Amino acid sequence: MKIVVLSHSGNVGKTTVSDHLLAPRLEGAEVISVESINADGKETAALRGNQFAELQDRLMTIGNAVVDVGASNVEDFLMLMQRYDGSHQDFDRFVVPTVYGSKQQVDTISTLQSLQAIGVPSSKIRVVFNMVDPKQDLVRSFARLFDAVGRNGWFALDVSAVIHENPIFEKIKGTGKTIAEISLDQTDYLAMNAEAIESGAPEEQRAHIRQMVALKRLAGRVTSELDAVFKAVVH
Repeated sequence: MKIVVLSHSGNVGKTTVSDHLLAPRLEGAEVISVESINADGKETAALRGNQFAELQDRLMTIGNAVVDVGASNVEDFLMLMQRYDGSHQDFDRFVVPTVYGSKQQVDTISTLQSLQAIGVPSSKIRVVFNMVDPKQDLVRSFARLFDAVGRNGWFALDVSAVIHENPIFEKIKGTGKTIAEISLDQTDYLAMNAEAIESGAPEEQRAHIRQMVALKRLAGRVTSELDAVFKAVVH
């Protein structure tokens, strides 16, 4: 399965969706990041045609892939997809993460309109509600989006495709690990912590152990939630 994750809006959790939700549940999946950074390290807003051609070629050589499109590249990405007629058929799903906030909901609507304009069928599009406060009513919080989708008759938004707020998403940054890897880690960090205290290990080492204890405790519930969201995305 090949999935593209995109949104006209930044800071909606595209990397979280790519790295923690999708890739760990697609066997051998490669995450391909399309960002506004050239090989020389300089930022640019343009995605060149030859880069898109290389992406298409790469996708034809692998089974499972997640393509994470940076917000500044979405417009060019979709334009090139339209130029390469039928290239949207290379993808099984188009996942659009969104978060609470008027601007982000407007950008999400714009993204859905852009996908529709290039011929992506609604059956391939999934909206994932990200960083949702579990105490808030989902439909009311995202009223603008629900109203627009209902008014245009695009498709039914799946209220089960929800990733709630969880401190693990912030705590896991910089570890180089995914939530799936943390969840499967069988290391007894509590025993390691006791040994570290007894041996007088450096505080840096002990702090890392405490971090891993916290991550493992958080990972269980969020893994189950992500499993359910993944089913909503691929069904």
